[in-house]
Amino acid sequence: MPSNIYTEIEKEYEKKRQIAIDNANYKKKKIYESNPKLQELEFEKNMLALKITKTILLSDSLTKQIEEENMNSKIQEIEKKITKQLEKLGHSKSDFEPIYECNICKDTGKISEDGTVKYCSCFIQKIINEMYKQYNMSSLNEENFYTFDYSFYSDVPNKEKYGIDRSPLDNIKWVRKMSEDFVKNINNSSQKNLLFVGNTGLGKTFLANCIANELIKKGKTVIYQTAPLLMDKVMDYKFNFEKKNSENNMYNRLFDVDLLIIDDLGTETMSNTKFTELFNIINTRLLENKKMIISTNLNLKELYNFYDERVVSRILGNFIACKFIGEDIRIKKRRLG
Repeated sequence: MPSNIYTEIEKEYEKKRQIAIDNANYKKKKIYESNPKLQELEFEKNMLALKITKTILLSDSLTKQIEEENMNSKIQEIEKKITKQLEKLGHSKSDFEPIYECNICKDTGKISEDGTVKYCSCFIQKIINEMYKQYNMSSLNEENFYTFDYSFYSDVPNKEKYGIDRSPLDNIKWVRKMSEDFVKNINNSSQKNLLFVGNTGLGKTFLANCIANELIKKGKTVIYQTAPLLMDKVMDYKFNFEKKNSENNMYNRLFDVDLLIIDDLGTETMSNTKFTELFNIINTRLLENKKMIISTNLNLKELYNFYDERVVSRILGNFIACKFIGEDIRIKKRRLG
């Protein structure tokens, strides 16, 4: 990761904040230009504000207090008239507020907490996305709970085929509820992690994105990585003896990020060192009550065959297993398309 990534993202935030402000000002300008009464009231208000400034600078303290109170009262009266005039036109002052991507920091990238200025969670998430090249994060606008489509799941149970009594539709509704409960209880120590199990094309990645989307909106940070890429990054870090600060930060994020999503567990090539590192990541996060979602195409028996007992026991003992069943959604989409 380039060492100037913080500077680059700060510039990006300055730019998008200014765009939001400019768009709001442009909208206000267009409405005021078409209404002389609004222009007149705005001009009168601005003149009074200017007069207040001059009074504060030039008058004695008693005169300042009296004049300022009188003029502020007049400004409030003008504000009421502006509000009424806007209502007649079908607008309100809130229509002229900038629309920011992040309502927490107003697209500054920073917040004040207990007298200390710190980076907003949205800014930290941007850094994480750059660190881990989380291209899938760009699909969060399309893949969320609001766009989830039940029509791809059959309402016909088939225990012989799927191994459970529920139909694919009833099952995915249950999995979605588990996912929504997970989001709701993310700060609850009793909330278990989620294990998504099932074949490809059944919605595991989509639901993981739904969860990531909701948590990011709540100000939480998320790392979403496939198991092969994650383990390769960890190995690169472990065997790099001249580590940079950015690499240290990238590795440490695995342990302190609010949610770690490991996708496609079981598709990575494993070694004793990788087993140890995977166990360390999972176990440390469990000890610190940091939430995880793991998705895999392997069934529980295959997990035992692929990983040692330490890893599997941690997963099965601390995760809710959510089985995905049905037909491959991607194939269904191609048929419909």
